[in-house]
Amino acid sequence: MDIRQLKYFMAIVEEGNITKAAEKLHMAQPPLSYQLKLMEEELGVKLLERSTRKLEITEAGEMLKTRSEQIIELFDKTVKDIKNFKEGFTGTLSMGVVASSMGVIYPKFIQEFNEEYPDTSFDIREGNTNRILEFLKNGVIELGIVRTPFNSESFDSIQLPNEPMIAVTKPKGVFMWDKEKLNADDLKDVPLILDRRFEKMIIKTCQQNGYSPKILCESEDTRTILSWVDIGMGVGVVPKSSKEFVNLMNLEYKEIEEFSLETGTSIVWVRDRRLSEAASNFLQIFKKITQ
Repeated sequence: MDIRQLKYFMAIVEEGNITKAAEKLHMAQPPLSYQLKLMEEELGVKLLERSTRKLEITEAGEMLKTRSEQIIELFDKTVKDIKNFKEGFTGTLSMGVVASSMGVIYPKFIQEFNEEYPDTSFDIREGNTNRILEFLKNGVIELGIVRTPFNSESFDSIQLPNEPMIAVTKPKGVFMWDKEKLNADDLKDVPLILDRRFEKMIIKTCQQNGYSPKILCESEDTRTILSWVDIGMGVGVVPKSSKEFVNLMNLEYKEIEEFSLETGTSIVWVRDRRLSEAASNFLQIFKKITQ
């Protein structure tokens, strides 16, 4: 099985039909069907179940689909990096970031890095912390900016100072406070919209203050949380570095002054894995700014 066959398989899965996949790949249907048959014979499993209307992916096919996406991404990245090296570019900085960390790395780190290394291009991927760590393990990215805590057994990291959480509200909405900063008591009986990563921390803090929080919605995406706030569903609780998104959406926020409701951000990379020149240069800039 080779990269070409994996691309054939992905095209069939995406189109849900061998004829349409063949058209997309600019090839005839019989050779494509034959390649799928060869893959199934080599692996000893059915990857797709054929029905009269559409191909249905099997459990084994789902596993191959996930791995194929990762392998193809890594293959394409490798080809791009080698071409850049051959043509004399400094390289590509491949990073993964959690959406709520955008305010931590932009524009300060990226801007300074770009000024010092203008020939380096960027390949930025977004996801939650677990997704970013998976990208790192599979070699899709070299550096990740994630929320703490995380399982650091396989990674080296540099941690930024902790930051407070903020309560985000819609201007002139139902949920307003006539004070500069909030504490945990101010969140009582308020419908909360939060990142499920912080659920345990928020519940524990509220219970320590004598009540159970009213959690309306949990999400893994800061923008989703803020969208719910924007339509007046409740109060969003997000890290303060998310204020860039808050300001862009014309929402308002108050800092929550609770030590137990602080969160951290780390830049991480796989331990004992050689970093590219671009990634090494970025870490130098990161260390210089954060020292």
